[in-house]
Amino acid sequence: MRVALIHYWLVSMRGGEKVLEALLDLFPKADIFTHVYVPEAVSPAIRKHRITTSFIQQLPFAAKLYQKYLPLMPMALEQWDLRGYDLIVSSESGPAKGVLSPTDALHICYCHTPMRYIWDFYQEYLETSGFVSRLALRLFSHRLRMWDALSARRVDFFAANSYNVARRIRKHYGCSSTVIHPPVDVDAFMPQNGSYPLPEDYFLYVGQLTSYKRADLAVQACTRLGKKLLVIGEGPEGNNLMRMAGPTVSFAGRQDAAFLQHHMQRCRALLFPGEEDFGIVPVEALAAGRPVIAFGRGGVLESVEHGRSGILFPRQDVGSLCQALEDFESGKYSFEPAQLSNAALRFAPKIFREKMHDFLRQCLKASESNRKDLMPEFSNPLQNSS
Repeated sequence: MRVALIHYWLVSMRGGEKVLEALLDLFPKADIFTHVYVPEAVSPAIRKHRITTSFIQQLPFAAKLYQKYLPLMPMALEQWDLRGYDLIVSSESGPAKGVLSPTDALHICYCHTPMRYIWDFYQEYLETSGFVSRLALRLFSHRLRMWDALSARRVDFFAANSYNVARRIRKHYGCSSTVIHPPVDVDAFMPQNGSYPLPEDYFLYVGQLTSYKRADLAVQACTRLGKKLLVIGEGPEGNNLMRMAGPTVSFAGRQDAAFLQHHMQRCRALLFPGEEDFGIVPVEALAAGRPVIAFGRGGVLESVEHGRSGILFPRQDVGSLCQALEDFESGKYSFEPAQLSNAALRFAPKIFREKMHDFLRQCLKASESNRKDLMPEFSNPLQNSS
């Protein structure tokens, strides 16, 4: 089969791009279509494929301001010529699934989430955006929602990255989906010799420093309680977080994989105060043998079990996180590193590939069956000719 993979944009290596890499393992000859492509920001595994960009790539400062061009992306998606492709797999978080595919092509969407800035997190984005972005959201979000819901009809089958996202797909698109959790490189975080380092006296936050990730809760809670916190990551909220941080909070900025692995294995626990579609970072912490203290909502409920692999706090505020930290300190809960690592194994890349392979096979079978059902019965007049 000729396969086209549609990915919203290729400007970094985050969870969505790791899924794309895993899909490329399944389809090593696939072509990639994306709005914006920054070659040096993605892995060699992605760069070796034929990559086609939309006209968004040619717009001013697209590599950094790509999200500002969101209202143009539906039109840009529809300009691609996908004739000749048998299978189209869209990777949806930003606009990707709305491509116009040939009638005979099978279109499968792996949905990380319906676009959160026009659906579930619309009000949060309005509250934290600048004046121009707020104005654009108010002007264009209504039409984007209409297009997004309508374009879901262009997809033959949906896969969701979590049960959390499957519920969103059902609510916003009216479609069912199959849950296939994203691949997490758990082996990269497990101690190679099976010997877990003793935890050191600090908590850890890992992630982008953006408003919806709620790193501010981790910073404020550790400042209030005088607990040591190491923050790994960068983003637009970095300066604000540094201003509110006390002397026990330190910022490492963006770091490489070795630095991250080292501190994942040695922190007392990972703090995860945001609400995520799934949440890869908590699984990485579990693989490293460290418990997770997380806001008990969203995709983290599918990886962290309260009292067994972490502590879930009920309200997304500083007081609730402080209480969770005090419960952790009290010795009320006991966490065994090897058991935490075992809990992470069900999200290994091998599991993703197996489930995705089975899902694709079922979709192809169902598509072929539907095609035969639609084919009318007719006789060939040439068979009756003498």
